[in-house]
Amino acid sequence: MSKTVTREEFEAMVGQEIGVSDWFEMTQERVNQFADCTEDWQYIHVDPEKAAKTPFGTTIAHGFLTMSMLSAMVYQMPSMEGVTMGVNYGMNKMRFVSPVPVGSKIRGRFVLSKFEEIRPGEVQTTTTVTVEIEGQEKPALVAEWLGRRYFGG
Repeated sequence: MSKTVTREEFEAMVGQEIGVSDWFEMTQERVNQFADCTEDWQYIHVDPEKAAKTPFGTTIAHGFLTMSMLSAMVYQMPSMEGVTMGVNYGMNKMRFVSPVPVGSKIRGRFVLSKFEEIRPGEVQTTTTVTVEIEGQEKPALVAEWLGRRYFGG
């Protein structure tokens, strides 16, 4: 569970790492469920026997599954008092740097890069996030993530 800070405290974190999430295991079951949800059953994700013959040597998580895990990870970061709703606004930049082998663990490292008021009661944050793979030097994903937060009403 994340801690709650004032809007001023949150804005003062610009340029700083605001947190690192817990590790999340990429199980074959999670990958298969994502494949079913998105109808992306490419064998490198769902067929361990066939995937073992690829350069990956095993099944790998979908890149979009890795990206989607940001939703769970960000809930462990500080949140602002008074926010009544938050929405994803998109990505400025995103790269899938390394494949995530099934059975590995990933976590997110978050740096608040920008905080701007869009209009009264609405702010936009830009967060640089790096998804790390336990035991590997290169990350799975690097992104510049935009979020909108709404206050009141």
